[in-house]
Amino acid sequence: MLSFFHSTIQERKKFGKIGWNVSYDFNDSDFRISLSLISLYLNKSIETGEEELPWATLRYLIGEAMYGGRVTDDYDRRVLNTYLKEFMGDFIFDTNQKFFFSQSDFQYVIPPDEAITKELIEVEIDKIPLFTNPNVFGLHSNAEIQYFSNSVKELWTNTLMM
Repeated sequence: MLSFFHSTIQERKKFGKIGWNVSYDFNDSDFRISLSLISLYLNKSIETGEEELPWATLRYLIGEAMYGGRVTDDYDRRVLNTYLKEFMGDFIFDTNQKFFFSQSDFQYVIPPDEAITKELIEVEIDKIPLFTNPNVFGLHSNAEIQYFSNSVKELWTNTLMM
């Protein structure tokens, strides 16, 4: 779930001002610290025998301190916290509820629990499309137009500089 969250907020950057109002430098250290934080809370819950995980606390720490510490725009903070609410909660253990991401030609799913191996995970990762539609991120399909326009401008600028 943290990997999907990290990749989602990274991919939104390619849509420029439509993806994030301000360009943020989310990086691997945010991911690693958040991962160790989740591990710490999971281990603590197992040791104390708690039935429910402290999802609200984890969402706050990750959304406001780890990743959110970089976010300066209020609307961007709302988007970041909305993603966290969609990714983190007891519902991820519910076998009847599918993962919320979907696209017309691809269904994003969490692999089944039985016999998860490294090879199965690699096969599932290879199924994920390389190019994602802006609808996956909750953006209008026109967001892609700006991305393609900026890519072409950058290509031509670099070609002329050569």
